[in-house]
This record gives sequence, C-alpha cells and structure tokens, in this order.
Amino acid sequence: MKILVINAGSSSVKFTLYESEGEHMLAKGLIERINSANTSLKYANHRGEKLEKDISANSYEAAISAACLALVDKSMGVINNLFEIEGIGHRVVHGGPDVYGSAIITTEIKQTIMDCFALAPLHNPPNYEGIEACAHLFANVPMVAVFDTAFHQTMPPAAYTYALPTEIAAKNQIRRYGFHGTSHHYVALAAAQTLGRALDEVRLITAHLGNGCSITAVNKGRVEDTSMGMTPLEGLVMGTRCGDIDPAIVLMLRNAGYSLSDVDKILNKSSGLLGLAGIGSNDMRDILQAIAAGNNAAQMALDVFVHRLVKYVGAYAAIMNGFDALVFTAGIGENVPVLRARVCEKLAFMGVKLDRALNKSNALRISQEGTAPAVLVVPTNEELMIVRETARLLE
Repeated sequence: MKILVINAGSSSVKFTLYESEGEHMLAKGLIERINSANTSLKYANHRGEKLEKDISANSYEAAISAACLALVDKSMGVINNLFEIEGIGHRVVHGGPDVYGSAIITTEIKQTIMDCFALAPLHNPPNYEGIEACAHLFANVPMVAVFDTAFHQTMPPAAYTYALPTEIAAKNQIRRYGFHGTSHHYVALAAAQTLGRALDEVRLITAHLGNGCSITAVNKGRVEDTSMGMTPLEGLVMGTRCGDIDPAIVLMLRNAGYSLSDVDKILNKSSGLLGLAGIGSNDMRDILQAIAAGNNAAQMALDVFVHRLVKYVGAYAAIMNGFDALVFTAGIGENVPVLRARVCEKLAFMGVKLDRALNKSNALRISQEGTAPAVLVVPTNEELMIVRETARLLE
C-alpha cells in the first residue's frame, strides 16, 4: 500500500511517500513559506535525485498540489499517477482529552481537531487545513489522523492532573496532555526490539532532545508520565523555551510592565538554551564551540540543560521503580555524544555504564556490554510511525 504522509505546519508542508510493505520510503519533500512571494519546494526521491525550485502556492491545497506534481513527474517522480496512493496519514498535534489513538478521519474526528484549536493554536489549524486540502485533492482516498497527544493518554490521572481547583481545570480543559507522542511511541517500540523484549515487558525512559525537548516514562507500554504539559512549554530546557519555572514568574513579569505578548515571547522564543548561552544561537553545536572557547554563559546553558534532564530521569526511575533502558533520540539526543556522556556520568550510581567508543560513534547501544540499565541511541522516525498507524487502520 502506498501511503502519503502530510505534516502541515504554520507556513509549510512536509510530505513523504512510503510503500508500507517493507516500509520503503519512495520520496520526501518540503514546501516552505506558503502564501508568500518566495515559496519554495525541496524534493528528493529514493533514487537519490533531488530538486529545489521556487513555486507559487497561496494555499495548503496549492502546496500539496505542487507536491503531487513532483511525485508524478516523468523524470523525478516515483508513481505514475495519484490513483496509486491508497491512504493518507496526517500528523495532528492535539487530540484533546478523549482521543486515545490514531483514527480514520471522519466528520467527528474533524470536529475533534477543530475543538482543540484553542489548545494548540499554532498547530491544529494548519493540520486541519492540510486535511481539508487532501479531501479535495484525493476525494476517495481514506485518511488517518495520528495525534501527538494520543500515546500519552495512557497516563494515570495522578500524573496528568494539576493541583488546581477541579471545577476551573475541567471547565478550561487544563491538564497535562504531553507532546512528541508519535516520536516517543516509535523509539519505545524500537528500543524494546533492540532489547529483544516486548514493549509491555520493559520500563523505558525516552528522551526526545531537539529544539523542542521532552522526556517520557514508558512503563510496560503505557505512559507513566511525560514532561510537556498542557502546552509544549513545560518540562526540560529547550532551544528557546524555558521549560519548568515558578508560575509566579509570569505574574512578576506582568507587574514589571511586560505585556502578555511580551511574556509569551520571552518564555517561548527567547529563553532556553538561546537565553542562557547569550551567543545568539540555540544550536547545541554552537554552544559547545562557545564552551571550548571559554564562554562561561554557554557552559551554564549546558549545565542547566543536563541538570534538568538528569532530574527528570531520576524522577521517572522512582515512579517506575527503576528502568531497563534510557533512550536518546532527536537532533541533540542522536548527535551529541558529549551531552549523553555528561548525563550518563551523573547516573552512574544507578548502574549506568557508558562505553565511550560506542557513544562517540553514535552507536545504537552505547552502554557497556552486560550492564544494566541499557543506554540506547534510537533515531526517531515520526513519518514511518504515521505510515504504520495509517496502514494498521486501513488494512
């Protein structure tokens, strides 16, 4: 079954075409700056051929149409016509409190996505527009919504409930939802396979460390807790997001004369590694270079990042009564051995023993042979997880 994966963002569309049997990726691409004068298309197929060009696309439907033209192009395409596409999987960020898994898109599911616009104002509206665009372009092709929040819906109430007045929380849908669920689910399955055990037999701590960062306790296939909360702002230190802070800081900033818009920008866009390092970059590679050059602020940024991460690992080990593997994934998690080494050094008292050579090479298993808990580096693949979920539901 050929499955098209669509990830519609605020001004972009990522698309990937897979053959689900054998999980073979046929092509992928990115359309950026939709509805602007400099919209661009980047495309690559499984033969290694690449294309970059400026296009005109003033809507999500126009952008996805351009993607379709690339997929059927006589020289660089990978299918003869669009009728070969038998299913479409959409990444949807928020499913609210009642969506417990991926779902075939129906009128009811569309309404659920719209009902969550207020919970994910930057993500759900473009996700929905991508769905509507595909409904027009692929009239008879079934579609599946794969929700970032769904994997975390297995959390127990004690983990997702904030200590606020119950009436106020219920009225405003205030609770921990968690994000990056598709990534955490994928790497948890891959980690269990690496350990040679079923997912429902292992206790995992999965650390998705990229520009956005989250960490999840996966206890025998169910999420015990996760660091992101009602929004993706809570939890670990991130590229530009502050993560956990005293809520009263928001009130203090308001009293100091900052508008709500200012506070939102400070917490989401100006904090995290960017705000701590003070070098004009939140890229971990740039921060490590600054540290090597003797920059104390950059060193503090790394120290705070590691401290917060280790604290969460310890907390999750406590609520699961130990863990069988710590799993690093995403841009930082997969590619920064120095960071992994710092974290593992602090976890040595738990039995974590790093193999420095394997860690330096970004190997799949970077802990010393015969030691437990294991430490793994698992490249995430959210698109493939969406393909699997789409194929599972449609077959």
